[in-house]
Amino acid sequence: MDEPQGSPPTAETAQRLSVAITRLRSRLRVEAGTTRTGLSISQLAVLRRILNEGPVTAAYLAGVEHVTPQSIAQNVTALKDAGLVQTERDPNDGRKTLISAKPSGGELLRTLEASRKAWLTRAIDALVGPEERDNLDKTIQLLERLAAADLDSERGENL
Repeated sequence: MDEPQGSPPTAETAQRLSVAITRLRSRLRVEAGTTRTGLSISQLAVLRRILNEGPVTAAYLAGVEHVTPQSIAQNVTALKDAGLVQTERDPNDGRKTLISAKPSGGELLRTLEASRKAWLTRAIDALVGPEERDNLDKTIQLLERLAAADLDSERGENL
């Protein structure tokens, strides 16, 4: 495995950041109740995509989620079995099947989001003092820049 680039302090910072983000994501999933749904993160991602962009085809989902059609078929089957999505023939092309979210699918995602937001709001209120709020805002901006970084383009564009 290749050694990370950057000076040792930067590599150390990168490792700490990676661990902190992983732990926070896991904690948010627990606090939101994601683990209690019985659905995988992939299934919930597909449900969100269907809710936001549906009705959609399985081929479309496979393309935008960057997974195989078989993976989408498994996820959609699980979501159908859970009563969160439905399928119907495309009225414009009977060879295609459209997948759409049922009201219960939207309600599940809204409940998870509300729980996650409520926990994070309580955590910020409890742990981040007024004098640290500006630091938190700046940290969020840095994280957003890191998330959007395209390091394959010309060096220095996003830095």
